[in-house]
Amino acid sequence: MSNSTFHSIDGRKQFTVNGNTFSYFSIQTLEEHGFDPIERLPFSIRILLENLLRHVDTDMVHEEDLANLAAWRPDMEEPASIPFLPGRVILQDFTGVPALVDLAALRSAVARHGGDPEQVNPFIPADLIIDHSVQVDRAGDKDALAYNVRLELERNRERYTMLHWGEKAFANFRVVPPGTGIVHQVNLEYLASVVRTGKQGMIAYPDTVLGTDSHTTMINGLGVLGWGVGGIEAEAVLLGQPYSLQIPAGAGVRLIGRLRDGITATDLVLTITQFLRSKGVVGRFVEFFGPGLSALSLPDRATIANMAPEYGATMGFFPVDTETLRYLRASGRDAHQVALVEQYCKKQNLFLSKKSPEPMYSTTWDVHLDQVESSLAGPSKPQQRIPLSGMNDAFMARLTEKTEPATKKSDPAGCQCWDDEGGSCQLVQPQRVCPAEPERGEQRPNDEQVDIRDGSVVIAAITSCTNTSNPAVMIGAGLLARNAVKRGLQVKPWVKTSMAPGSRVVSRYLDKAGLMAPLESLGFHIVGYGCTTCIGNSGPLDPKIAAIIKEKQLLTASVLSGNRN
Repeated sequence: MSNSTFHSIDGRKQFTVNGNTFSYFSIQTLEEHGFDPIERLPFSIRILLENLLRHVDTDMVHEEDLANLAAWRPDMEEPASIPFLPGRVILQDFTGVPALVDLAALRSAVARHGGDPEQVNPFIPADLIIDHSVQVDRAGDKDALAYNVRLELERNRERYTMLHWGEKAFANFRVVPPGTGIVHQVNLEYLASVVRTGKQGMIAYPDTVLGTDSHTTMINGLGVLGWGVGGIEAEAVLLGQPYSLQIPAGAGVRLIGRLRDGITATDLVLTITQFLRSKGVVGRFVEFFGPGLSALSLPDRATIANMAPEYGATMGFFPVDTETLRYLRASGRDAHQVALVEQYCKKQNLFLSKKSPEPMYSTTWDVHLDQVESSLAGPSKPQQRIPLSGMNDAFMARLTEKTEPATKKSDPAGCQCWDDEGGSCQLVQPQRVCPAEPERGEQRPNDEQVDIRDGSVVIAAITSCTNTSNPAVMIGAGLLARNAVKRGLQVKPWVKTSMAPGSRVVSRYLDKAGLMAPLESLGFHIVGYGCTTCIGNSGPLDPKIAAIIKEKQLLTASVLSGNRN
């Protein structure tokens, strides 16, 4: 290892894709200065190295930062902090609106001091996806989607008007409108490029992102470095300041074998979550590798990467490989972009193949895919994995626990809302519409139909960015619904059923496969494209059902495809 400085390092090299020449900052250059072979570093550390090398000649990155990271070792005892300058920022509406307000306030301050307010813009590209405001006020019929969207627009008109203004007023700022999809799925399907290009000199570099949602890590499944941060950190990055992080330890998870028939990516991610949570991976970059990787589709990888916050890691990273390229093609990326990704990653030693040497990791664990079993998360935390075979015993044990009776509260609009925490009604703007009495088109349960008792399921929701973005589990749900309908099975009238796909792509392929009809016949009509029940936006139960639960003090249940309960 050398103590030489990087003052004279440029590291620029060139490669050609379809007749176009691109420059890039080769991290292999560091080997010429006495550092260990780059191919032995974790892939995520290599991407951080490129980031520092590309910015080392600026006042935000110093030679010492690059030297500290280039000297990365699995057994680093007191790692230093380094700056990180992501290529873009992604926001959702809850956290994005305050950021836009602050940018507008900065413009006002500049104008008051005689400056040009239009010079205040995000320093790097920022995308805001509106997906957290939709609520399941209406469910179980074909008009639910239109009704919920209308209510969402009514409640959030002021916020959405400002976002619409912001998209027009600021450069480097785009807004994806409501009813499009979940932020992480839009990022995966559309926004992420894997490799970006600069405007000057056609410089190619890795796509990196910081997001204001903890599950930004879903993009790690595509080989994109990124994780969730707080609003203040995101705003600082938007204004051109680097994000500071301690040089992370790298943990490796070697995947072996393949999943058995009938075992889903959901079962796998719950198993991994429980396993890594017990090991302790807080603050670490977790990377997945090994022979079992080839048996996982990219949506399966994205499902695992999504839940990095649940297993405690900063990231759950999957390097770029042939499956990444396949997904880019399948999701409609331009052929030139796919070729750019392949060539750049191979030139930069960021492409994982069977010939790639195993990187050095601070810790390595093995996960045997063929040992994964059908599981559920719960009752309240995803690491509380329950094997499906043990669900009955686990639930009966839960029933014996004491529960406090719910407290009835009234909001300004006269709605009756119940919650166990003594909190407020879920309404965003209760003076506009009360969701407790929506214009329901579905059949209401009558007195003879209602037979609720302890353990009765009252909410069944296909929701969340983890599962509604995975074609295998969504098609599996459709096939299950089709078989249930063929056998004459029906949903109980007191169960509130809903489906909120991760993007409109999901509803299209379900419809083409002939699986939307059986789902709808069981009440799983689309209620919105966004985060719904998985973040608490399940909307109210039918007042009659809620009254019975309160009167009898029942311990009822919800079953959802969320990544946490």
